[in-house]
Amino acid sequence: MYIRSPFPPLPPLPDTNCYNFLFRTPDRLALEDYVMYIDAVTGRKVTRYQFIERIYDCMTALGTSQDKGGLGLGNDCVVGILSDNCIDYCTLIHALLGLTAPFALFSSYATPHELKHFLNRSKSTHMFVHADLLEKFLSVAREEDFPFENIFVLDGKVTSGLKFRSLDNMITEVRRNQLPKEPVRAAGKDTLAYLVFSSGTSGLPKAVMISHGNLIASMFQTMIMMMEVAKVKPPPPDFHPVTLGFLPIYHSYGLHGLCLRPPLRPSTIVIFPRWDLDLVLSSIPKYRITTLLAIPSVIHTLLSSPKFANTDLSSVVAILSGAAYLPPSLQRKIGNVVKTASLSEGYGMSEATLSVVGNLPTEGLMKGILHVSSNIGILFPGVEAVILRPDGTHCLPDEPGDLYVKGTNVALGYWNDSEATKSTFIANGWLKTGDRFRVTSKGMFYFEDREKDTLKVSGLQVSPAEIETTILAEPSNIISDVAVSGVQLPTARTSDDKAPRAWIVLTEKGKKLSEDQAKTIVADWVKKCLSKYKWLRGGVEIVDEIPKNPTGKSHNTGTLRAFIF
Repeated sequence: MYIRSPFPPLPPLPDTNCYNFLFRTPDRLALEDYVMYIDAVTGRKVTRYQFIERIYDCMTALGTSQDKGGLGLGNDCVVGILSDNCIDYCTLIHALLGLTAPFALFSSYATPHELKHFLNRSKSTHMFVHADLLEKFLSVAREEDFPFENIFVLDGKVTSGLKFRSLDNMITEVRRNQLPKEPVRAAGKDTLAYLVFSSGTSGLPKAVMISHGNLIASMFQTMIMMMEVAKVKPPPPDFHPVTLGFLPIYHSYGLHGLCLRPPLRPSTIVIFPRWDLDLVLSSIPKYRITTLLAIPSVIHTLLSSPKFANTDLSSVVAILSGAAYLPPSLQRKIGNVVKTASLSEGYGMSEATLSVVGNLPTEGLMKGILHVSSNIGILFPGVEAVILRPDGTHCLPDEPGDLYVKGTNVALGYWNDSEATKSTFIANGWLKTGDRFRVTSKGMFYFEDREKDTLKVSGLQVSPAEIETTILAEPSNIISDVAVSGVQLPTARTSDDKAPRAWIVLTEKGKKLSEDQAKTIVADWVKKCLSKYKWLRGGVEIVDEIPKNPTGKSHNTGTLRAFIF
């Protein structure tokens, strides 16, 4: 089944640096000043004009040649960023875009084991690290012989005796020395903008290459949808969105929602270092929050808190949920509590820059298309899709199948991984999503299940292969084989929220241990090596063998679980 977006098509993409599109078009240059960011912890406010001035000073500090006091960064560098959310995270990102210096986003929850993978896969030449995460990264830098002179502090105070240049100090030096402003550099549609890690359809996390053209296409998608919504539901006069900003910027959803999209129109982001329920609930009435960017697990957490129902939510007019499937039951519950808000849901992946399908519960938006709570929505502007059977033939309307999408928002591929690129970014610009959907004759998408070899845990991707590789590397040599899959626990917040479970085969040495000892060793090793959301909350089971297909690969989740149980 072939589906084309019902929205108007995207205009031709300008061959320009994404920074120009975000900040330097005539309508954006004409914007009056307003508060763009608020630090939720300190209350510090930064206006749009202040933010842009700091971006230019940051560009000058980073882009000026080393002999003149700068870092000399350009498109031959990759700048890794390891930080919790902060306003200067956004400053740094826009400065690097302006300089066409690609950046790589590292999870602030990553363990040293994971950081090594990110560092080696991205081939980062420079690192900006939050002071609170510096010691963790330095342990990796020592092992990997990463030059300390290329490590810089993005935000926070360093408590160790070691001294590193900070971004704030570099900007201060630019202003004190009155260095000439570094200009925005030329970029084409295929110029690399950044790397974001994704497990893709299988295997270890891979670095997705997003171009300046991908970013502009994604921005156009948002703008077209906003214009179409405004035709049938104009925003109130003088409406100024104020958004809760707790989603991590290292994730595509947080990156776009808190950093890349805000310059498109006057709005304010209240930015949180990390998720903090009490701070979130106190900030909603304090700052008259209008927009919640959320994931299903956060919505579940809010609804489970007695404080939420007692919070003044009268300012909230929009809730956007993404990163994982939001069940209709949760949609109804949040709608009953936040009665003033419309609820939108979207589906996307980093390999498509951000989103490909979404619903906008606005009556009359599309003729003949009625939003209901059980569907994900319709294709975003400029996106084409096909739903295919396993044999490659087209599905009929309402027949579940594998989703493939195409559009100028589809990424360039995986950085330094041609094999993975070939298997996911296939012929003629099509992207294999690894997810299964059914689509009605009117183009409404319904999520079926995840065909790809990844799990969703609280909206985050978890690669079974990464956990398997970690377990097999356990140094006591008690594991001869392992398979990891997802199981649904009674505490699961959504229908596709799975907990990783490992099935292990013991070596002769391992068989000398008690089952409890072996399971504890495996579980503790995973806790040591991997982020908390990858821990084996589904447990560890000991089996005699792991079922394999004729090529030696573990069978898929359904076959594996049927075999085990």
